[in-house]
Amino acid sequence: MGFIWTILVGLVAGLLARAIKPGNDSMGWIMTILLGIVGAMLGGFLAEPIGISADGGFTGLIFSVIGAIILLFLYEMIINKRRG
Repeated sequence: MGFIWTILVGLVAGLLARAIKPGNDSMGWIMTILLGIVGAMLGGFLAEPIGISADGGFTGLIFSVIGAIILLFLYEMIINKRRG
């Protein structure tokens, strides 16, 4: 059940991040899920030094979305650098 829960939370976090951050981020469902999962890991690393527990619940989802938005900005920078 933990694996399925990880995929669902990754999907939700990825979709929220893509909805919040403006721009055309053309990626499919799998990339959106991976964005959310890696964003959750990044969000956990960001929450730890400031003393916030992002292990789950609403706080975990917020930090997952923040991490995913950061990854989207990095993705956009890399793509624009390749094109220009």
